[in-house]
Amino acid sequence: MDIFTILIILALLATIGALGTGIIDMMRGRQFEQQSSQAMWARVGFQGIAVVLMLIALFLYSG
Repeated sequence: MDIFTILIILALLATIGALGTGIIDMMRGRQFEQQSSQAMWARVGFQGIAVVLMLIALFLYSG
């Protein structure tokens, strides 16, 4: 495995963790509190990082 594969897997796991945290907070009825909102914004950030890393890996290894 190369470094991009490891980084992509870590970003995807972080996305899943943030999504799970946000969903659990919403299920507990804390849907409008700051912690749930922060978890969802973290998910968006981790997802963006994963997409950027995948695009970089695609361009580096496709040629």
